[in-house]
Amino acid sequence: MKVGQRCAETNPGRKRRRNEDSFVCDPPLFAVADGMGGAQAGEVASSLAANALKERGEGDGGDGERRVAELIQEANRRVHQRALDDEAASGMGTTMTVALFHEDGAVAIGHVGDSRAYLLRDGGLEQITDDHSLVAELVRRGELSPEEAEVHPQRSVITRALGTDPDVDVDTFTLQARDGDLFLLCSDGLTTMVDVETITEIVAKHRHDLHAAARALIKEANDRGGDDNITTVLFDVAEGVQEDETAAEFDPGARSADDEDTLHPEDTLAIGDGDGDTSIITVEEIRSALEAEAGAEDEQPRVPLWRWFVSALLILALAALALFLVFRGLAR
Repeated sequence: MKVGQRCAETNPGRKRRRNEDSFVCDPPLFAVADGMGGAQAGEVASSLAANALKERGEGDGGDGERRVAELIQEANRRVHQRALDDEAASGMGTTMTVALFHEDGAVAIGHVGDSRAYLLRDGGLEQITDDHSLVAELVRRGELSPEEAEVHPQRSVITRALGTDPDVDVDTFTLQARDGDLFLLCSDGLTTMVDVETITEIVAKHRHDLHAAARALIKEANDRGGDDNITTVLFDVAEGVQEDETAAEFDPGARSADDEDTLHPEDTLAIGDGDGDTSIITVEEIRSALEAEAGAEDEQPRVPLWRWFVSALLILALAALALFLVFRGLAR
């Protein structure tokens, strides 16, 4: 098996001043990283993570899942150390979704955060990673419907990110690719703006020109508002032997010419605002805040029982006095 077409595109979107996404499109390795942090820290975080993969050296074969986990852990260490050393980068982090292809057709996936990996097979597009986000966890627990999650005010809260701790919990798994399979890695700037049905239609329409597919996906996200940076990495799999290449089609971590400037109590959350600034808080703090907000809306003022009893006695006394006065008046 071999990697056939591959391409990557990134765009700042219509509302962000900077592009804090980075990518790697360097067969047999592909990745997307979506940075978070104040000032330019998000951009620094995602670039550090992408460069850690770029500088991986030899050893992409063997146990793919172990290799992917090692690469993501190294990326995490670099981001975390930079955050410790540079006060301006304190609190920064990044998501990372990685795919490592092996010539036997095995594709090892490593994943942290809410960037996603999809597989297009036999005309159907399937999300193959699970979002590490608050709303995704609530959906898995049955506390939110998928429709509610799409409009939830805390949908940008993620429960895992590279850089917030010395080590990070990495999801890894392996898929056996088939001839004709297509993989899409993307940041949430695409998936929060474009529904999966439309993504499927666009990719299927441009199945034989992945550059056109990537550009069309980004255009669709921008046409729907472009609220965030948008990055897509696509590659397909074909029968045959991989030819040696002297250079990657795209520089890992590069940006396009359009650029401008489950759930555990001990997990941390990275929350991005409209300008890309982030803060780190615990899951329990978020859950408590949400419960307090819901309680404030639903709770009605409660009157103690003894006050009802005293009020009833006063009403009865007044009624008795009124009756006494009436009968007294009639007796005269």
